[in-house]
Amino acid sequence: MSKPFGKKLAKKLTEKIDHSSRLRVIIPAGLASSAPPLGSQLGQRNINIANFCKDFNQRTANIKEGIPLPCRVKVHSDRSYDLVIHKPPATYFLKQAAGIQKARMRHDEVAGKITLKHLYEIAKIKSEDPPLALLSLEQICGMMVGIARSCGIEIVRDIDPEEYKQFLKEREEAITQYREELRLAKESKLLRT
Repeated sequence: MSKPFGKKLAKKLTEKIDHSSRLRVIIPAGLASSAPPLGSQLGQRNINIANFCKDFNQRTANIKEGIPLPCRVKVHSDRSYDLVIHKPPATYFLKQAAGIQKARMRHDEVAGKITLKHLYEIAKIKSEDPPLALLSLEQICGMMVGIARSCGIEIVRDIDPEEYKQFLKEREEAITQYREELRLAKESKLLRT
C-alpha cells in the first residue's frame, strides 16, 4: 500500500525552482553580435542569439555606437528573456570627463583631473541605474570619488584649460615611454628563453 503523501507525489506537488544564472555582461552600444564571447554565453542559456542581438541593437540605436553598456539578462524557461540595460560604467564617464583613454599605470600616478561639477553630473547620471536606486546622491558622489581615486583621476575645484592641455601632453609622452619600456622588457624576456 502506498502512503497518500509519498515521495513521488511530493515531487509532483513542489514547483520547480529556476536555478539558471543571470547573465551579466558589458556590450558596446549597437555592436551586439553573435561572435564570441557574447554568442557563446547566450547559446549556453538557450537564447536565440540573432533575435537578442537585433533587440539589443534596436534598443541602443539612440546611443553613440561603441559605448560600453552593462546588461543584465534573466532567462525564462520558455527561452524568452528580460534585458535590463544600465548606464555606462562610472570609469567610462570619469575617463571621458578627464579626457583620457587610459587610467593610471603606476600606483602614485595622476592620470587626469576633473572638477567637482563633473563628479556631480556623473553621479546624477549613475543615480538612474537600478542598483544605485536606494542610495542618496551624496552616497553616489562618495562612490564616484573612490572610483576616481582608483583610476588615478584627481578631483579639483577648477581647471585651467591651458595648464590641463600641457598636463595631458606630458601624460601622453609618459604613456608612450611606459609602452616602450614594456616592449623592451618583453623583448629581453624573449631573448632569455
